[in-house]
Amino acid sequence: MFWVFAHSPGASAKSYELEATLVADGVWVVVGSTDNFSKTNGGNILNTGFIETGEGVVVIDTGPSRRYGEEFRALIESHTSKPIVKVLVTHHHPDHAFGSQAFEQETLYMLDESASLLEQDGEAFSDNMYRMIGDWMRGTEVTVPMNRVQPGLLNLGNRRLRLIAMQGHTGADLVVLDETSGVLFASDMVFFNRALTTPQTPGLALWRAEIRQLAQLPFSVVVPGHGPLIKDDRAFIQMIDYLTWLDDVLVDSAARGLSASEVIETAIPERFSEVEGARYELVRTVSHLYSDYEKDALSRH
Repeated sequence: MFWVFAHSPGASAKSYELEATLVADGVWVVVGSTDNFSKTNGGNILNTGFIETGEGVVVIDTGPSRRYGEEFRALIESHTSKPIVKVLVTHHHPDHAFGSQAFEQETLYMLDESASLLEQDGEAFSDNMYRMIGDWMRGTEVTVPMNRVQPGLLNLGNRRLRLIAMQGHTGADLVVLDETSGVLFASDMVFFNRALTTPQTPGLALWRAEIRQLAQLPFSVVVPGHGPLIKDDRAFIQMIDYLTWLDDVLVDSAARGLSASEVIETAIPERFSEVEGARYELVRTVSHLYSDYEKDALSRH
């Protein structure tokens, strides 16, 4: 099903006005907003990127809509004459996967479990995206990549890419380290100065453990799924701190028998003042995860 909207004058003429930032030789990143989805930003709230390998271009994620994907592809082609040979969709969330229509089907790759999740949740995500960003979604259809990618090393042209499968954000999350340049495309395993989204995490403790693994990689630049680029370990430190605080709040609140409405009023520490959307995402986290913490607390008595 699709949502029906009153037509917004001029909406079809809107542009994402994407710009690519060169972060290393042959590696570009397109940085999005840290806001929530809205009809103003069209869902451009993520970071995407592309890597020139000498034998073709590797694309990291495709954006939230067909329009974004088309503009992103045009942007890539304005920076390099090399063909796009692989499009790596890091996970099944719509802001990262719904621009895939703009790319050749044979170039699209995804982890097997991520593809299964996209097949399972894609239409519901699509309905929600049409509701949240409206005309920006015009013509967008769920596109599940036809190819599967496996963790390990991918040698392509002059690039050595390490593909890493993780679980913390959605249960199936791809991270890409360009070992040649040290640029780490951390996908939504890492949020920086933006509150992390938790509805589909298999567990905050697991996510925290995997962040510690990422922090050990030989990176020069971290490209988080959401938030500004960074050249040191502050994003990992913030993530571990935030995940620890969030987990502790939920454990302690459940042990004390607090209601969900009481938990969402928890004071957010001052050290997270730069983390955009913290209150909003706390409410979402409680609504999705707190019942599991309550069940666990009851089982201990």
